[in-house]
Amino acid sequence: MNLLPLPAFSDNYIWLLHKGKQALVVDPGDAAPVQAALQALQLQLQAILVTHHHADHVGGVDALRDATGALVYGPAFEVLPEPVVRVDAATQLHLLGMPWRVLEVPGHTAGHIAWYCEPADQAPILFCGDTLFSGGCGRLFEGTAEQMHASLQQLAQLPQNTRVACAHEYTVSNLKFACEVEPSNTALLQYRAHCEALRQQQRPTLPSTLAQELAINPFLRCDVKQVVQSALRFRPDTQTEQPASVLATLREWKNAF
Repeated sequence: MNLLPLPAFSDNYIWLLHKGKQALVVDPGDAAPVQAALQALQLQLQAILVTHHHADHVGGVDALRDATGALVYGPAFEVLPEPVVRVDAATQLHLLGMPWRVLEVPGHTAGHIAWYCEPADQAPILFCGDTLFSGGCGRLFEGTAEQMHASLQQLAQLPQNTRVACAHEYTVSNLKFACEVEPSNTALLQYRAHCEALRQQQRPTLPSTLAQELAINPFLRCDVKQVVQSALRFRPDTQTEQPASVLATLREWKNAF
């Protein structure tokens, strides 16, 4: 099983997963990079997986469906380019010879989902769209801080070796903010240096791992003392007994950072 990030626009990744001659893509905002990769690798597109409705995630769906006949799978309650096979947490799918789980993770959008698979003899893979980023989380466009906190906690329960395939190369910017929140986190400082070196070489920082994110991502660490204290410094009325309130403060702070 091979996993490739296909750069699109200024900072998107379209994820291509392939085995043998069969492939699927996640969140193809632009058809052109996908078509180029399919041709170069001589792959047949079996499926298109969508996490949410934003244009930079679905803009290439129609062209790819028309060109390949691939089935499109997407969240049950979002407006998407039809026809779409609608999925939710109860859906059971078998793609590329693997069972897939659908995780309902509202917050960034109201109906956002994530896709999770466990390739044989490899670490699991999480395609989390704009819910979880390396070092950060998505903006709260349609959902609440409580929803985002619950969604991130759901993802935090996955195996720690899970590869985290986010949809944007936001890592360096996120880690700069994370260092403001947790300046004495040694794991965070080391990871920031590592990621900055990767970007200087124009290499992706992704996928991350869930273990890495649990160690450095402030939005997964809303009950950690230094994270809570930093949130209080930014907004003294933060309700520290509620991690979702800490997350709301962190997200407000990050929006203006």
